[in-house]
Amino acid sequence: MSDSPVVRFEVEDGVGVITVDYPPVNALGPGVPEGIIAAVERGEADPAVRAMVLIGAGRSFIAGADIRRFGTPRPKPARRTYDVLDASAKPVVAAIHGYALGGGLENALACHYRVAVPSAKLGLPEVLIGILPGGGGTQRLPRLVGPKAAMEMIVSGRHAPAPEAKRLGILDHLVEEGEDLRGAAIAYAKRVADLRPLPRVRDRTERLAEAAADPGMFDAMRAAIARKARNQKAPYHCIACVEAAVTQPFEEGLRTERRLFEELENADEARALRYAFFAEREVAKIPGLPKDLPLPEIRSAAVVGAGTMGGGIAMSLADHGIPVKLLDASPEALAKGLGRIRDNYAVSVKRGSLAQADMDRRLPLIEPVETYEAIADCDVVIEAAFEQMPIKKEVFARLDAAMKPGALLLTNTSALDIDAIAGATKRPEMVAGAHFFAPANVMKLLEVVEGAKTAPATMAAAMKLGRAIGKISAYAGNSDGFVANRTRVPFNIEQGLMVEEGALPEQIDRVMVEFGYPMGPFAVNDMSGLDVSYQTRKRRAAADPNYRTLPITDRLVEMGRKGQKTGAGWYRYEKGDRTPHPDPEVHRIIKEVAAGMGIEQRGFTDEEILHRLLFSSVNEACKILEEGKALRASDIDVMWLNGFGFPRYRGGLMFWADGIGAREVYNRVSAWHQRYGARWAPSALLREVAESGGLLREAKSAKAR
Repeated sequence: MSDSPVVRFEVEDGVGVITVDYPPVNALGPGVPEGIIAAVERGEADPAVRAMVLIGAGRSFIAGADIRRFGTPRPKPARRTYDVLDASAKPVVAAIHGYALGGGLENALACHYRVAVPSAKLGLPEVLIGILPGGGGTQRLPRLVGPKAAMEMIVSGRHAPAPEAKRLGILDHLVEEGEDLRGAAIAYAKRVADLRPLPRVRDRTERLAEAAADPGMFDAMRAAIARKARNQKAPYHCIACVEAAVTQPFEEGLRTERRLFEELENADEARALRYAFFAEREVAKIPGLPKDLPLPEIRSAAVVGAGTMGGGIAMSLADHGIPVKLLDASPEALAKGLGRIRDNYAVSVKRGSLAQADMDRRLPLIEPVETYEAIADCDVVIEAAFEQMPIKKEVFARLDAAMKPGALLLTNTSALDIDAIAGATKRPEMVAGAHFFAPANVMKLLEVVEGAKTAPATMAAAMKLGRAIGKISAYAGNSDGFVANRTRVPFNIEQGLMVEEGALPEQIDRVMVEFGYPMGPFAVNDMSGLDVSYQTRKRRAAADPNYRTLPITDRLVEMGRKGQKTGAGWYRYEKGDRTPHPDPEVHRIIKEVAAGMGIEQRGFTDEEILHRLLFSSVNEACKILEEGKALRASDIDVMWLNGFGFPRYRGGLMFWADGIGAREVYNRVSAWHQRYGARWAPSALLREVAESGGLLREAKSAKAR
């Protein structure tokens, strides 16, 4: 920070302008609340000031609290900005651009009027870090927009665009596009300067009457979030606070809000979510890359392969305004891929998650082409062909011959050797992995994989491209399965082996759903297709005589039970219904295969199932860090949160393991090593962290230290 004040006060034509200047996003960091309070007092004391404007410098109004301060000891202020703004005897106009989130919106709600530019976004996203709005947001917002709309915004944590906020009643005025916000806010403040009584949000009760007409709305919201909010407190406390806005006087409602906020702030849920928040920012950093490294400009892209993954990647690019040329081996495959893309967009429009105008803008950005020459001038090409090395090499040899110098050549392989693929070109320094997760247009994670000859600028440009299309880009070194899938392999093996030993798929799925996953692993396998990993297992078994195959899974695939697409996999499915039904035929196959292998089946506790699945992956994650294939344990947590649906309120795989303790994890892994053999050999890093009493989530590879 510079030595300049974080809050400035200037008088312009009878209006006191309070400017928050706390880069980069005007968080409510040290000195900002105090500066706002002092500025309001100065404006009230100055007889030349008839009204005031609260505005942010730079790119945002106020983007919320400084999250780093949550969960830390801090003095309680004698007065809060919300109370001082609310009590001002002169009208205060909040002038909003960029983001007004969390405490930023709460400060705006405490002002008497609110104006914004059309591009502004407003919201109370505290629930996303395991807490609730603690500055009166749960009490003021329902008074402006009604309790039902307030609940929806607060419980979801979503951002409302300014035009919607105006329709809801949060904003009093939308500034014309292109009009100077500061000047418009000053003009608005002059118009309302002499209006009395001042319109304080706290005094408004007409919208609260909606609850009397619909007294079941609060229980209905609790029921609606039950599945998604499983094991979490914050969403339910948010509902309780909005209910308090309806049933309690304003000051009592504030006390309820404060009490429930304090209950949440230091809970395990909030600590885990704050950790995830910062881990997702740390993951973007690759040590050793110069900050001023010149990067190729990416204005156009190509995707080779119009299948499910290629189509999803093309949509991801088009969704963010990047023109993309789509190429496939045959006109028929290309037409089929374009039809799938069109259908995906149409479904989103039908569901209401995408406007027809957005579909109409995005779809033309995806241009079908039939030759490699047609994509030669693109700045980046992402190969999404079949997951077979000969095909990948053939595609990259053709790309090497066709693409312009300086083009990024990225492969969407999920496990294959990046160096072998790059070796098919004369420019391996321009080749990197870009491993999207399915469905590519939905999933947030993008693994950017470094080959032995990948240039630093190629890595940096690929990471930047991922962020530009809304992904969380994470570094991975080149090894079989890279980082995310490699950490997941032991999980997949253990789920199969426990079934051989007597655990049923439905018990394992229930344990993981109760832990917080949206679906159990066997139901997920059925959804993605059991045949998807079949060839990978065969490849690994052929390469490694010690590789442990999964004969029950293989038997199901060979019987034609490939999952939902065939009506049967680990579960049975009725026609047109994706609900998994336990199948006695699967139980019979399990017993038959286990007996043939001489395995005596037994019962499992839920804890053993959970720990065998997750500890195996914790151990593998430590091995990956030892090898330098991942940078930080927190990066692996980010991958599990955004690639595998790990429950966010548990922080991530390594953060969760720390809650049990590295020593306990190591002891259990060692015991299973004695019982089951080499696959459970403890990682040296796991042993080191256990013996030192350290934290797994703080482990780093040598490259990141």
